[in-house]
Amino acid sequence: MDRFESIANAQAFTLTYRIEALDGSGRGWGRGADTVQPSASTRKVAIMMCAFAAARAGTLDLAKKLTITAELQEGITSGTYQYMTPGTEYSLRDAIVNMIITSDNVSTQLVLKEVGVDTVTAWANGIGMGSTRLRGLVPNPALPWDHPPTDTAVTCPADQALLLRQIVKGSTDEVEARAMGVTADLCAEALRIMSWQRLRGMIPFLLPYGTRVDNKTGRSKRGRSDVGVVWKDGRPLFAIAAYADWLPDTLPDGLPGQSGAYLSIAKLARAAWEELG
Repeated sequence: MDRFESIANAQAFTLTYRIEALDGSGRGWGRGADTVQPSASTRKVAIMMCAFAAARAGTLDLAKKLTITAELQEGITSGTYQYMTPGTEYSLRDAIVNMIITSDNVSTQLVLKEVGVDTVTAWANGIGMGSTRLRGLVPNPALPWDHPPTDTAVTCPADQALLLRQIVKGSTDEVEARAMGVTADLCAEALRIMSWQRLRGMIPFLLPYGTRVDNKTGRSKRGRSDVGVVWKDGRPLFAIAAYADWLPDTLPDGLPGQSGAYLSIAKLARAAWEELG
C-alpha cells in the first residue's frame, strides 16, 4: 500500500483522487479516479476555459459589461458579490476571475448565462472529459445530503487531472492549446487566475510558504474538493484533483467533517510534493 492509499484508508469518508507528475515521467497515483461525483465548484475551471474558447472564436467579448441583480444574489452563499449593490457593473473577464478566486456564485451565474450550461458540457466532453456534465447555473440549495450525483453537476478526478494537464501543456504549446479551442496565452492566463485563489485550506495548506499553487476549490452539500497545479522552482511539478465525499457532520474524533476533508487533501498534496520534489 502506498502512502496515498494510507491517507485515504484512514478517513471516515470517501476520498478519491488523481495525481499526475508534470515532468514527463508518467508517474502518478489514483484512487477511484473514474468515480462520478458532485463536481461542486471545481466545474468552474472548465467554465473558464470554455469561455476563453468562445472569446477566441469571437462569439464572446471578455470586456462586455455584466450587471449584478438582486435576483442573482438571492440564496447565494459563496463569494462576495452577493453583498454588492444591485446594479453594479463589471466585465465578463472580471466575473470569470471572481468565479475562480473567491468561487463567487453571482459571477458564476453571469458567466454561465453568457457561455451556456450545455455548451460547457459539450466543450468538456470534446476534450476528453467524458464524465463531466453541468446541470443548472448553481447547485440547488434544497438538495438533501444523500442526493444522487446526477441531481447536480458531476465530474471525476481523472477528468479534472486531464483538464489541468492540458492547460499546462497548452500554456507553452499552441498546438495543445488549439486542441481546446484556445491559445497558449489564454492557457497561461487561466493558470495565472487560478494562482490568485483566495481559498487556500486544502492543496496549499501543508506546502512550503510561498509555493505557487494554481487551484480551484469545491464545496458541496456533503463534500469538499480541490483541483490544482503545484509548482516548484518555476516549473509545474504535479497536477492533483481530490474529492472528499459523504462527509459526516462530525468525525469519530469529534471534529467537524469538513476539517478531515481539508486535512486529508492537504496530506495528499504534501505526499506528492515529497515524492516528486
